[in-house]
Amino acid sequence: MIEKEIDLKTEDGKMNVYSASPDEGESFPSVLFLMDAPGKRQELHDMAMRLATSGYHVLVPNLYYRKSRNFEMVWTDEGRKEMFEMTKHLSISLVMKDVASLIAYVDKQQISKNRKIGVIGYCMSGPFSIAAASFYPDRISCAASIYGANLVTKREESPHKIAGLAKGELYFACAETDEWASEETIRQLDKAISATDISYRIEWYPGVEHGFAFPERGKIYDRLSAEKHWSRILSLFERNLS
Repeated sequence: MIEKEIDLKTEDGKMNVYSASPDEGESFPSVLFLMDAPGKRQELHDMAMRLATSGYHVLVPNLYYRKSRNFEMVWTDEGRKEMFEMTKHLSISLVMKDVASLIAYVDKQQISKNRKIGVIGYCMSGPFSIAAASFYPDRISCAASIYGANLVTKREESPHKIAGLAKGELYFACAETDEWASEETIRQLDKAISATDISYRIEWYPGVEHGFAFPERGKIYDRLSAEKHWSRILSLFERNLS
């Protein structure tokens, strides 16, 4: 396997990005792996590498690069406060500018002759993933939101309002216990998307909490549910990116 860190020039500076890809083969579909609120870190790099071993060119951008190149949340009350402050400068429209830069980068890579792109986002980036499929429907072939937060808001760019613009398949993994995505919220999401003609699936993961797929999340991590989410993601990518 090949992994490296790159600096990707954007309108607002240099976005540091982790890249992982197979070491054999000439061309691979690309996957944009969008970080959760605690930041770009080794745990996410390891998850990206797991995707890469299945035949994908995976990019994990630091979405906080405008504020910090190396922010990683410390799991204390003060650390959580700092994390939430860091998230405040992000918006769907801002992150979509970064997605455009990532797509432009992918298009220049020799290993990305397969122009199909998938997106996966966890927690904070669940809505960013769905927005990417909606903003760039001709480039994003599928997108997954894993216990995404803020999927239904009053903003015009709310994922439940714009998801119908996507052309690719959408997948939503929802934890049974999730203060950031209640059952009522997901019902609103389902109602809005069901009125469109896009292909999508909303799946509840019983008995688990928000964050269940992260191996370093202590007691919240649930191995069986985490493996199921990997199965769903790999199937989604196989159907849409091969």
